[in-house]
Amino acid sequence: MIQSVVLFILAGLAEVGGGYMIWLWLREGKSYGYGIVGAIVLILYGILPTLQKFPSFGKVYAAYGGVFIVLSLLWGWAVDKKAPDLWDWAGAALCLVGVSIMLWWPRHS
Repeated sequence: MIQSVVLFILAGLAEVGGGYMIWLWLREGKSYGYGIVGAIVLILYGILPTLQKFPSFGKVYAAYGGVFIVLSLLWGWAVDKKAPDLWDWAGAALCLVGVSIMLWWPRHS
């Protein structure tokens, strides 16, 4: 379970970080080097989820969506200095509960 969580976090950071680099390039007028680094990081994001042990692509990416929401809030707070409010955190917590149910709730085979 720890390996899964670490992979979700690394993939999320790669997606948010790579997307942010592209954002800086296209929206903030930074040099094309930001775009290149962002594209490379986004490729890494595409690779990391394949290292998960879950058997289903759909399950991995659906669960990853909840993790992405939380990491996006944290990134916005740390980098853009936009603090999430109570409802942002409540929604993020609800997403993580959903992720946990999808991935680790006992099922009958």
